[in-house]
Amino acid sequence: MSAKIVFQKKEFIIRHGMTIRSAMLKLELQPESVLPTRKGELISEEEIIQEGDIIRLIPVISGG
Repeated sequence: MSAKIVFQKKEFIIRHGMTIRSAMLKLELQPESVLPTRKGELISEEEIIQEGDIIRLIPVISGG
């Protein structure tokens, strides 16, 4: 079994055992532009992805 990253209606199947940050970089996603969540809870991008995880990436919105 693997894990999944969900971002803007797209789902990416990834290997477990790497950090969320390294998975985002591998998928060519900008870690600075999203907030990772697991089961609705904000988590660090340094968290290790576990087998079966579903990580949702929430876009960061800034305004001025």
